[in-house]
Amino acid sequence: MTPHDDEGSPRISVLMPTYEHAAFIAGAIGSLLGQSLADWELVIVDDGSADDTAAVVAPYLADPRIRYERLAANVGLGAALNVALDRARAPRIAYLPADDKFYPDHLESLAALLDADPGAVMAYSGVRHHYNRVAEGVIAGHSLQLVQVMHRRTAARWLGRGELVTDDLGRMLWDRLLRDGRAVASGRVTCEWVDHPDQLHKVVREPVGGINAYRQRFAVEHPLRFHSSVGNEIDEVEHYRRFRERPATPRAAGGLKILLVGELAYNADRVLALEERGHALYGLWMPEPYWYNTVGPLPFGHVHDLPRADWRRAIRELRPDVVYALLNWQAVPFAREVLAANTGVPFVWHFKEGPFICREKGSWQALVELHTRADGLVYSSAEMRDWFAGVLPAAAAAIPSLVLDGDLPKREWFVDARAPRLSQQDGEVHTVVPGRPIGLHPHDVAALAGEGVHLHFYGEFTHGQWGGWIDRARELAPDHLHLHGHVDQRRWVEEFSRYDAGWLHFFASGNQGDLRRADWDDLNIPARAATLAAAGLPMIQRDNDGARVATQSLGRQLGISVFASDMAELGARLRDATAMQRVREQVWRHRHEFTFDRHADRLLGFLGAVAAARA
Repeated sequence: MTPHDDEGSPRISVLMPTYEHAAFIAGAIGSLLGQSLADWELVIVDDGSADDTAAVVAPYLADPRIRYERLAANVGLGAALNVALDRARAPRIAYLPADDKFYPDHLESLAALLDADPGAVMAYSGVRHHYNRVAEGVIAGHSLQLVQVMHRRTAARWLGRGELVTDDLGRMLWDRLLRDGRAVASGRVTCEWVDHPDQLHKVVREPVGGINAYRQRFAVEHPLRFHSSVGNEIDEVEHYRRFRERPATPRAAGGLKILLVGELAYNADRVLALEERGHALYGLWMPEPYWYNTVGPLPFGHVHDLPRADWRRAIRELRPDVVYALLNWQAVPFAREVLAANTGVPFVWHFKEGPFICREKGSWQALVELHTRADGLVYSSAEMRDWFAGVLPAAAAAIPSLVLDGDLPKREWFVDARAPRLSQQDGEVHTVVPGRPIGLHPHDVAALAGEGVHLHFYGEFTHGQWGGWIDRARELAPDHLHLHGHVDQRRWVEEFSRYDAGWLHFFASGNQGDLRRADWDDLNIPARAATLAAAGLPMIQRDNDGARVATQSLGRQLGISVFASDMAELGARLRDATAMQRVREQVWRHRHEFTFDRHADRLLGFLGAVAAARA
């Protein structure tokens, strides 16, 4: 008998973790009160909610079976559940998240399964989910959900936020429980996993959720080890250790106070190049970021966040020298809100991606205001600048501007140790796609195979999005398509230098030299350009001679690209060892042009000039 298995203990301890779910919690508790099995206790752990959770729970505390504990700060699902486990008194544990529901016989049916099978450590039910769908057991694409499960008391504990953030509850606890016994299924739908936008798995899972959505939702101030069940593994602890643990740079004479507004997208640590030059960085971040919209608290440190709750007052108190607002279409509404506040601080707007999406999403007017009312504008390419000149009011032409790509990485990732090329071992041509194979179709992969060219496709998350493409390409070219896991900046050079060339977006431009006919591919320089440059790889592009294309202009200017109109022509060019070596040497010579550090002084000069003009 464990210390909790005395005669006064309940039969089942029901654990209810909750955070900001005051609107749901009455329904959850009501479903528990309606159980056919009444010998339970409810342990509610409020994970630092700032809503009305305590007030909603208060009337239920008259029931001696119900206990409530509010944590002083949000600690995450795993840690909150561990608090509840430590308070539980029963030999069996069930879970009722505050936004879910039991049907009347849920507890009784699961307890009966455990009673009937001494070798079972866990029982689980079927579940209603996504409003009107049902699963007799595990929901496809998910792990067993808390509301479905009852298990025997255990000394094992949930993984906490400091160990791993994931929506995979198997990794968090279930898998370890099942080392000691089996799970049995009722096959009956006796609970509901209630569908709503703030469900934890939606905050965690890419592409709408992800690490940045999670960080902002729970105000996490420390770096995370993060692995969504559909995404790539991220270890911010090790990845950014070198930056986080170095001393802050002393403020330089004349150093600027720069307020970053919006989000930093890919390669966010690039902004440290500004801090390393003696300028102070502050952050004011957009709400509801997507997975790639990097927001603070930043895992590499050295950027001090302003509170979102009263950001206007915070800006007045900080008195920054300049606002540097950026970057993609999702940040446009909030950047416009800061601009419209008329804080008196010079405002620079740097736009990377999405003028066409802004039209589609209804934020075009906000984007126009940013481009006509800002004190300075930064465009991600000359083609982007010239395209905007054709669609904006004439007033925008008088605003000082700069051309600078918004996703350039920091120089520390451009190490010099290259690996031997695969082609030097097997005599075949090997190309790489670090991300989506945009513009490449399965029949193109087959044509490449006919030319003896291999395609290596990286990224587990992207593989999941392109599953049908992969299946078809494998049918057509089973020996020439190779899938690999995600590679972060630390291994760019080591991994990608093994290849002969890398793919940019491969598309046929239709603008015929007239930017009024341009689309996004014409204006954009993909973030992968820097990834390929770091490894010294020639960049494969379609030959769009006669069109205005940002990547084509860059590739021809620096001599770093391989241009071809079709796969046969490309195969011939890739097999020309002398010409390829010449391009490879050009990429290596110019690779640091693709680091943010190379351009940091130019950007700082621009920010300083804009600030001085408004002084």
